[in-house]
Amino acid sequence: MKYTQLGSTNIKVSEISFGCMSLEIDKGLDHNSKLIRKAYKSGINFFDTADLYDKGLNEKVVGTALNPFRENTLISTKVGNEWKENGSGWDWNPSKEHILTAVNESLRRLQTDYIDLYMLHGGTIDDPIDETIEAFERLKKQGKIRAYGISSIRPNTIREWVKRSNMDCVMMQYSLLDKRPEEEILDLLAENDISVITRGTLAKGLLINKSPKEYLNYSVADFGKLQSEIKKMGNPTALSIQYVLQHTAVASAVLGIRTNEQLRDIIQHFDDPVSEETLEKLSSVLASNHYSKHR
Repeated sequence: MKYTQLGSTNIKVSEISFGCMSLEIDKGLDHNSKLIRKAYKSGINFFDTADLYDKGLNEKVVGTALNPFRENTLISTKVGNEWKENGSGWDWNPSKEHILTAVNESLRRLQTDYIDLYMLHGGTIDDPIDETIEAFERLKKQGKIRAYGISSIRPNTIREWVKRSNMDCVMMQYSLLDKRPEEEILDLLAENDISVITRGTLAKGLLINKSPKEYLNYSVADFGKLQSEIKKMGNPTALSIQYVLQHTAVASAVLGIRTNEQLRDIIQHFDDPVSEETLEKLSSVLASNHYSKHR
């Protein structure tokens, strides 16, 4: 396992991160703790959750599982979505007041005094961006967080955050089936020493073993063509992961892991030898897609 510097911090993240949103909470704390701890012992040191997931229970599970190894692990969580009192859904709230309050609840659930990476869980160009940044900067000074960023795929919003903030990270969807970040955002972030953590790297399993279906602007036939080429060129897990990791902006790929079998497949194959030529061929199988909104 390789470890990469996150933005301009001294934080070193494993190139594979554990996406805790995929945990099957109904299977209980013991089951999920064993899976998380097995991932840690396999070299994964970065675990991503959010206060939104399972109405906070996800953070509790992650905090309990990692408590014995807290000093050697990195926890990322997110803020900005506020559950309604009746539990029917959530409202978007990127206000300074909410962030400064919500962080304390996340710290309590995670059983920790600090969060390694705190991200805005979304974001639009109409948000009170400066106010949100002010909240994150205050939390850094207080020692409650070590770094901050946003989880967003909106180029217009990301550009504003690059201009106005000292963020170290952007989480965004990026894969062989979603190459939109290659338009401009990956290069922009690399130029500003801001790391990217990818999500959707395996396209919900479509790039590995699921049946072809429509995805973004790609048809079933398009996807079938890509899937066929992937199988010819090597291990689908390795090809999919190494495709996103090849860009200098990308520090880590967050993968949703539910089972020991999935973890074993990822750890065994993600760093199988893959040539640059092979990745270039894969990239050319389908025409690149582009952002049609929020440009």
